[in-house]
Amino acid sequence: MRSKYVAYIGSYSYTGSAKGITICDVDMEKGRFEKRTEVEVNNSSYVAVSPDKRTLYSIADEGIVSFRILDNGNLSKLNTRNIRGMRGCHLAVDKKGEYLMVSGYHDGKSTLLSLEADGSVGPIVDGVYDQGIGSVAERTFRPHVSCSRMTDDQKFILVADLGIDQVKIFRFDKADRKMRQVDTLRCELQSGPRHFRFCPDRNYLYLLYELKNVVDVYHFSEGEKDSEVKLEKLQTISTHNDKENNPLIAACQMRFSPDPDASHLFVSNAGINTITIYDRDKATGLLTMKGSLPIAGEYPKDFCIFPDEKHLAVANNESGTITFFNIDYEQGLLTMCARELEVDEPNSICMVECRG
Repeated sequence: MRSKYVAYIGSYSYTGSAKGITICDVDMEKGRFEKRTEVEVNNSSYVAVSPDKRTLYSIADEGIVSFRILDNGNLSKLNTRNIRGMRGCHLAVDKKGEYLMVSGYHDGKSTLLSLEADGSVGPIVDGVYDQGIGSVAERTFRPHVSCSRMTDDQKFILVADLGIDQVKIFRFDKADRKMRQVDTLRCELQSGPRHFRFCPDRNYLYLLYELKNVVDVYHFSEGEKDSEVKLEKLQTISTHNDKENNPLIAACQMRFSPDPDASHLFVSNAGINTITIYDRDKATGLLTMKGSLPIAGEYPKDFCIFPDEKHLAVANNESGTITFFNIDYEQGLLTMCARELEVDEPNSICMVECRG
């Protein structure tokens, strides 16, 4: 019996017709979505799924909303939790499903919340406002936290701030549940560190820059002291192959292929509206660009790779579409495999297997 999957698409709801989260049935064989229903959330700018795939979390104007994922993929609201700050832009759940990290672009705050046994969002554990001044008015002038993640062992929390071009490293002390800064990775001025991800074995860290349009590859390890982290830069590689290097290009999102070794890395680029495919060497962590192709939409803010690893769905924020592609890893090619799906201002997209 074939597994059935559903996709959750978070959208802004203050304009257009989207209500917040669009639930879609996934046609795995044809590589496409079909709309099922919508769930009301005020401006769902990011969605994330718990490690056990039983809870969906969404950013909302009022904070964070949690939903129980029912056996058929529908959603049942669990609770709403205020984060005592402005609306977030990114969510990350730790590997054990005990903590939720919220990144605040608008107020430069990284908020850590506990998660209850039923998956609902618990109280705030700690919150840190970034301080500092960038180099260019507006976009890189003041703190804009864009990504926060906890390491698998729950010892450290890394916070990327594209406003002040830094990645701050915090030690998380579980005894008193406080974030204490222990180091800072200072990035090139006006580079805009936007997102980062650890590979599955956690030996390598991949840091995506929105303005510099590159991915930095770091070897990641803990130092001899309990509060030390070592980051050794191994590679810097472009997010695109545009010969003119258009200054309006903005790297948006970065995801690994879903295989256990994360053999491939994908990056989306706004401005030129492309997705780039890389081979990833598990032993060295290094990337090799295979291809970079247009995605038939505008502003590919997010995307997801299907569990069969053969298809890709792209959330195009400005054109209000989801576009679908077959993936040819050997040639580095993307070929459209289905008609676009209209969804107003899609921001984020994820996919979960139905249990029923």
